[in-house]
Amino acid sequence: MKEISPVEVEALVKENAPIHMIDVREEDEVATGMIPTAINIPLGLVESTMKQLDKTIEYIIICRSGGRSSKAAKFLEEHGYLVLNMTGGMLEYNGPKE
Repeated sequence: MKEISPVEVEALVKENAPIHMIDVREEDEVATGMIPTAINIPLGLVESTMKQLDKTIEYIIICRSGGRSSKAAKFLEEHGYLVLNMTGGMLEYNGPKE
C-alpha cells in the first residue's frame, strides 16, 4: 500500500492541486474539521459505496490516526482502486480545515 504524509497532503491542499480525498472517520469526528474538498465515507460504509468511486482516480484515504484509513486503503486497493494512505491521520495534519 502506498502512503503519503500529512505534510505532503498539506502542501497539495495549499497548492490547490487536483486531489481526491476520502475521510473515513465517523460523522461526529468530521464535525471537528475536515480537509477542504475531502468527502466523508465512514469506514463502515466503504464497501457498500465503493462502486460510486472511479477506479481511474487516485484517492487519499484519511482518518484520525492512520489505522482506519490503512484498513480502508488496503480494502479498496484489493478491489482495484488507486489509493494512498495518509499516515498519522488528522492528528498529524496541520493544514487548512473546514
